[in-house]
Amino acid sequence: MIDFDEVIDRNNTGSTKWNKYKGQDILPFWVADMDFKAPEQIQNALHERILHGVYGYSRATPKLIDAFLSWLDDNYQWKVPAEWLVWLPGVVPGFNLACRTAGNRGDSIMMSVPVYYPFLSAPENDERAPIYVNKHFVNDRWEMDFEAMQAQYRDNCKMFLLCNPHNPTGRIYTRKELGQLADFCLERDMLICSDEIHCSILLDQDKPHIPIATLSDEIAQRSITLYSPTKAFNIPGLSCAIAVIPDKRLRKQLINADAGLISGVSPLAFTATETAFTNPGSWIEDLTGYLRGNRDRLSQAVSALPRVKITHAEATYLAWIDIRELDLKDPGAYFESFGLGMSVGKQFMGDGHMRFNFGCPRSTLNEGIKRLEKAILARAESLK
Repeated sequence: MIDFDEVIDRNNTGSTKWNKYKGQDILPFWVADMDFKAPEQIQNALHERILHGVYGYSRATPKLIDAFLSWLDDNYQWKVPAEWLVWLPGVVPGFNLACRTAGNRGDSIMMSVPVYYPFLSAPENDERAPIYVNKHFVNDRWEMDFEAMQAQYRDNCKMFLLCNPHNPTGRIYTRKELGQLADFCLERDMLICSDEIHCSILLDQDKPHIPIATLSDEIAQRSITLYSPTKAFNIPGLSCAIAVIPDKRLRKQLINADAGLISGVSPLAFTATETAFTNPGSWIEDLTGYLRGNRDRLSQAVSALPRVKITHAEATYLAWIDIRELDLKDPGAYFESFGLGMSVGKQFMGDGHMRFNFGCPRSTLNEGIKRLEKAILARAESLK
């Protein structure tokens, strides 16, 4: 059992998350990297692999492939042949390569914003033009705005980039929403690339994650679906991802698109990934239970404060906080002055919001909440 309450000193480990504010009294709640130890079974598997002593170029083992295919079947009743899989050193390279398969240079790629910020630059990285469509807030949640998508659609739009569960709003899209998106893309001959890296971190137990590719064979043949256990098992530094691509021609295009651009997956990343799929234990249940408590603690605290609102996170360990009424010119710097390092909404095309990573021990969260309360109350008082 992992003690999620244990506070682990990550200073002097090269941690991207903690190095950002090294030497400052600022707690980091920004990058999507939890402050928990990886599951013991993954630690043990890595230790055994390290003792082998040879760390050469590696490929996914038959055991790993079978475990992942069984996981898809067990969780989604999705029977996938092994030849549909493409192994990659991360989901971000995956959706960048997907953009490279979509049409030709100068064509367009659509996404709904705010969204995980590497999405925003992916089309232009691959000489495609992005179409950013604002979500709308209805029914107390962020939803795709299909009317706006129709209005902004261009004839050269070749792909929709989807993030489900959604980062940063924490949405789990419903079957109805996904069906609307599938119909929208099918009617316009568009591909769909779906980043589903947070699919195991489901906080609302009555809301299932549904891969859009499972809706029909027709949409599956137009899809690239990206998975990785790195978020759920907190092993982002051991990056390994899987692209599920049913269409042979599309699969070959993506494989050809990565020629000479990205490296292979490291043997230790394969070991960690294999263990996550073959021996998950009770980790997911234990983790989501703890994160659910963190989410509720943070939501309760923010909801009691003036001039701010918090979106209910159905999934992920990321809170989306609306601070527009605080009227801050530089919100990142303002909260840092109170000892809080959060992600600024502008990074996600979500001006007037902050993203708060609550994947941390409860004591760290409680201290962060104290600082957040102090910052918001001080600003609210100054606006009276």
